[in-house]
Amino acid sequence: MNYPLDLSFKLLALANRISVTDAQGSLIFYVKQKMFKLKEAVTIFADTEQRRPLYKINADRVIDFSGRYHITDVDGRTLGSIKRQGMKSLWKARYDIFDGADRSVLTISEENPWVKVVDALVGEIAVVGIFTGYFFNPSYALKRADEAIVMRFKKQPSMFESKFRLESLIPLSDEEEQRAVLSVLMMVLLERRRG
Repeated sequence: MNYPLDLSFKLLALANRISVTDAQGSLIFYVKQKMFKLKEAVTIFADTEQRRPLYKINADRVIDFSGRYHITDVDGRTLGSIKRQGMKSLWKARYDIFDGADRSVLTISEENPWVKVVDALVGEIAVVGIFTGYFFNPSYALKRADEAIVMRFKKQPSMFESKFRLESLIPLSDEEEQRAVLSVLMMVLLERRRG
């Protein structure tokens, strides 16, 4: 993949629709999350027309705070999974990423939880709250077990849509890269609900 990758979705859309483009602006992934699903099931497509499915991410249980989301390719081959660290994620969002053999290989953690707190407080102020998306932008680090940061994911200043940028800091194998990017996509869908 040609980094940085940009993720964007409209704030006022009923169903979450995320477009992922590379440094040249070419579409890599397109996600349209179905509304009103008790058990999360997300399909990642190669096109906006949703004709070429690439991956699926499915929850292992009905709505749960620390559920696990299994990532498979279109043929059903398991690439890994992502799991929120339950109560630890209330203050500072943290997710574990597992490989196909169920070994923990990466973590995603929020770098500064105070940004989320200030954003929520200022967002409640009439008129001023409209501009929080432009000034308060959380960032997340993807780390290996040795604490080496392999990718950084940051919300970009924007008003009427959410934009995020994913940068690669250390080269990964193709499978590690796929697992990491798909995990970030799922994390965005989950964290968007939290604010």
